[in-house]
Amino acid sequence: MSMDRCPGQDTRLWKPGDIFDLECPGCGARIEFFKDESRRVCKKCGYEIPNPKLNLGCAQWCEHSEQCLGARAHAEKDPGAADAALGQRMKIRLISEMKAVFGDDARRVAHALKVLQHAERILECEKANPVTVIAAAILHDIGIIEAERKHGSSAPKYQELEGPPIARAILEKLDIPGDVAEHIIRIVGSHHTAGDIESPEFNILWDADMIVNIPDERAGMDKERLKAFIEKTFRTETGKKIALELYCVEYTHEEKRN
Repeated sequence: MSMDRCPGQDTRLWKPGDIFDLECPGCGARIEFFKDESRRVCKKCGYEIPNPKLNLGCAQWCEHSEQCLGARAHAEKDPGAADAALGQRMKIRLISEMKAVFGDDARRVAHALKVLQHAERILECEKANPVTVIAAAILHDIGIIEAERKHGSSAPKYQELEGPPIARAILEKLDIPGDVAEHIIRIVGSHHTAGDIESPEFNILWDADMIVNIPDERAGMDKERLKAFIEKTFRTETGKKIALELYCVEYTHEEKRN
């Protein structure tokens, strides 16, 4: 194969729209994307943004794609990466739908985005369906506004009651496959109480939400009791490790020395 850049990846041959701007979900800054960039990091707030229009052109099928573009192109060709790619493509749309429901409630938007970032971090080390994890993280609190409107309370039981119908309507817009959508909806309807659901995807969401909630819900708890709480309550080893490092760092250092 010639070392010259192949026509499919030559930016001189790209069409209008192959380079475009997106709004950062974290801070609203404008981010420039090339069509073959899988993600960018916002320089203003540090939020990692997937490319919803990712198009690797011939790299998606060419046998020389790994030589041309490296391991990234090879990963995109891997059928096992299909769910991960779908999860990244739908992320921006789900965030937009979540923001539309929460309106000007910046605190709840920020909470959902923090849970999403921790869920994706856990997902890097735990085996689970990325589509389900990403959607559940973004939508887990989606019923809270309706719970307050109808019941005058954001209590967990009302969130779990009102969240699933709203999540279902959003997932239908995105054409998420039925079995995956039902799993996401069950997680939304059980994210506080766990109910009878037990899956790797639920466990990741549970831990990510817990990591974000600890400063508010466990404020004033001494480090020893907090460590015991994390050890007992968290469901994934990765989530547990992150929580211990964030909130009980002296204990994790001591354990490493021993």
